[in-house]
Amino acid sequence: MFFASDNSSGVPAQVLAALSAANEGFALGYGADRQMDEVREKIRALFEAPEAAVYLVATGTTANSLAIASYVQPWQAIYCHRHAHIEEDECNAPIFYAGGATLRLLDGEHAKISAETLTQALADAPEGVHHAQPGILSITNITERGARYSVAEVTELCRIAHARGIPVHMDGARFTNALVAEGCTPAEITWKAGVDVLSFGGTKNGLMGVEAVIFFDPAKAEEFEFRRKRGGHLFSKHRYLSAQMQAYLTDDLWLTLAKNANARAEALEAALTDAGVTLVHPRGGNILFAEFPLKAHEALRAAGAVYYDWPAPPPAGAGPDHPHQCRLVCSWSTTEDDVTRLTEILKTAL
Repeated sequence: MFFASDNSSGVPAQVLAALSAANEGFALGYGADRQMDEVREKIRALFEAPEAAVYLVATGTTANSLAIASYVQPWQAIYCHRHAHIEEDECNAPIFYAGGATLRLLDGEHAKISAETLTQALADAPEGVHHAQPGILSITNITERGARYSVAEVTELCRIAHARGIPVHMDGARFTNALVAEGCTPAEITWKAGVDVLSFGGTKNGLMGVEAVIFFDPAKAEEFEFRRKRGGHLFSKHRYLSAQMQAYLTDDLWLTLAKNANARAEALEAALTDAGVTLVHPRGGNILFAEFPLKAHEALRAAGAVYYDWPAPPPAGAGPDHPHQCRLVCSWSTTEDDVTRLTEILKTAL
């Protein structure tokens, strides 16, 4: 019963087989491998973006930071939600790679930025040489609180940002979970909605460690290449990144994995609701935030359940009936039995 993170799941057999096949013989390095050529064309076709520039890196922090840095000057500001991953979990990497550009933190329910909040924040942005100027908007789909931006919401945020002359980055660490839940095409929720650059996640959806950065405007491609190399993130044995993404995109494996994770989360949501558990945020994909008494948490952990307290451990001295929040994440490899066992123990404890 492992619900701590989708980062903690293993790797599908198809990906391991692709890595084994890529290990045969010799291949050109630094992204000149034949697998990368196929990956680039597959992503361009999936996103209906024949001119898109596509690059692979090993981590989501790298993808976000280098993508943002390619658009931002050191004297500019990166607008994001207060609970965005680039704010809470990337150790100032976006600021580092962007040469000191600051973060402008916006509030909003469920870690989502509303059109009204963004409009007001940009209207309040001070002008003149003494102040950081608006540089880019970064939105996360799905958010760090498990909610999802709809196509309409992404479109409106992009419209507001572009009207102010700033581009839009989407942190898509769980992009496929959002896509499957939204029931749209990749193009509809990215460049057709106005997104300029996407961090297209793979690691959280079953890959060993690879993310794609997709520039829908290839004008930024050369700058990204230099930044990736200078930042130490251009792999010499690049074929092992390419092979993972190649397998991921073959026979819709990427969609199959996300559908499984979302389906398990949907079943978990139904079971928790049936048990009378309070859900703190709306489920946008494969993550749930729930609140229930400490006695139920103790029973679950005694039975071997693994998940995170959220946003913090319970206070010292809290009694068994103290309501406490947690995060439950379903991965591609979460099973129906995992969900059933967890909810049965929870119901008994309650």
